[in-house]
Amino acid sequence: MELESLGAYLKTRRDRLTPAAAGLGTYGATRRVPGLRREELAQLAGVSAGYYTRLEQGQAGTASRQVLDALARVLRLDPAETAHLHNLARRPAAPRLVRPAPEQPHPRVLALLTALAETTPAVVLGRRGDVLAWNRTGHALVAEHVDADAPHDPVRRPSVPRMFFLDPLVRDLHANWAELARIHVAYLRLTAGRYPTDARLAELIGELAMGSTDFAELWAAGDVADCTVGAMRLRHPTVGALDVDYQVWLQPDSPGHRLEVYTPRDPASADAVRLLAARPYRAAPPAPSAPSDAGRGRATG
Repeated sequence: MELESLGAYLKTRRDRLTPAAAGLGTYGATRRVPGLRREELAQLAGVSAGYYTRLEQGQAGTASRQVLDALARVLRLDPAETAHLHNLARRPAAPRLVRPAPEQPHPRVLALLTALAETTPAVVLGRRGDVLAWNRTGHALVAEHVDADAPHDPVRRPSVPRMFFLDPLVRDLHANWAELARIHVAYLRLTAGRYPTDARLAELIGELAMGSTDFAELWAAGDVADCTVGAMRLRHPTVGALDVDYQVWLQPDSPGHRLEVYTPRDPASADAVRLLAARPYRAAPPAPSAPSDAGRGRATG
């Protein structure tokens, strides 16, 4: 899939900003564009209309930080969206995609995962959303139908984005799936800006766009967001309904990796997590599955 360009991102942000929100009067005039015109955005940002047009068309070369900050201010971008704008501006016009080696969790984050024991569900995620490790309760909470040992094998590692959009069991698990889906796509776009030469990431985005109309529509919206904290409302097949908060902890030793920790939001949910923690571990029989399988991890049945 073709990676997003600076010009394409600017256009989606320009289209969503109405003249009224930007402080411009329309005086009843008929407009042919849903948002700001190029000339209007250029004027508000203090650049020439010709320069902005070339910038949106990818013909202006590298934009300065001052120009990008001015555009971000006019477009009302938040910090994550502004960071994405700068990432796209630094990206080569035609980046050469490379296939990075399989990711490995740092020993320190594995030690932290062990220290959490089984009372606190937790998952270690790579930069593309692959599950690099999880404790037994984390596995039981978010993907109990997937082989618990799959994260140990880079070929069979569960992919959270794939499971979220291509695995109907994971979709059914989340009562607030639509809300979380927007966050997943917006964070994946932010990640794509950070790692523009990652061939595996580009392939993942292309696969999801081809396999899920929901993903394709959300990706076309162009939204960008960081993923730090939030709520998950689950319809768990084993312990019933429960609500948890997720908190994302970044890893200094592995900047692209995240430790996602889940904490109950109410006493009933805390009881459900304790039930999951008390379940005995049951490893699935070893059998590789094709990487194209939904979520890639093999279901335990």
